[in-house]
Amino acid sequence: MSGLTAAETLRGRVALVTGAGRGIGRQIAAGLADMGAQVALLARSENELSEAVAAIQAAGGIATAIVCDVQDAGQLSVGVERVRAELGPPGVLVNNAAVVAPIGPTGALDPAAVGTAVAVNVVAPICLSAMLLPDMMAAGWGRIVNISSGIAVTPAVMPGMTVYAASKAALEAHTLNLAAELDGSGIAVNAYRPGAVDTAMQQWIREQQPVEKVGTALRDRFTAMRADGRLITPERSARSLLDRIAGPETGQIWSVEDRSR
Repeated sequence: MSGLTAAETLRGRVALVTGAGRGIGRQIAAGLADMGAQVALLARSENELSEAVAAIQAAGGIATAIVCDVQDAGQLSVGVERVRAELGPPGVLVNNAAVVAPIGPTGALDPAAVGTAVAVNVVAPICLSAMLLPDMMAAGWGRIVNISSGIAVTPAVMPGMTVYAASKAALEAHTLNLAAELDGSGIAVNAYRPGAVDTAMQQWIREQQPVEKVGTALRDRFTAMRADGRLITPERSARSLLDRIAGPETGQIWSVEDRSR
């Protein structure tokens, strides 16, 4: 693929994006379709998925919606088989689906909610990669990107988000380990820290009532980020990733700041 543009590299390939009904995931899916990929958008939100797929199709792209809860291994397996049947084996995987809850004092955390967060943020990306790797290995080409967060490198700046911080740090460790395992295979594995993006996740934290659910300091931090204009759009963050996703670089942790200027 040396010398080819990103669009030339991705044209006709099948891409699977999780958490693609809204926010960054939706913009990544739309961008991949614009570059000529056939895109499967996976999320729990059927209405949002339908709107996202309709928008891609209206722009001339090829897309299909896969309604699925990534923490359910059975649903995930069925979803992958649907993608293979409708579009073909995916060569691009973007693990974007994530949950930020539970948030708050560690002593008050619900163990079930902690388990759900780890299942969605860590277990699902690992399992989904495992499901798609045989096809990528057979093709000798693949691109896997795990959407992380800046909290993985500075976890102490947001007390009360210990589960989210731990899960994103674990996701980055998995990313680097898998990249080393697949070195020389033609499959690139990288993580992406998307920056402070104006998404539903940010809004959820700002609007939690009573404030004790997340803590005053954390709520005020997220409120100030929006008020001060520090949040970027999902489109801008997605574009920074799309500029790099087709390349051969592997074992890297990208940040939006690397390409945002």
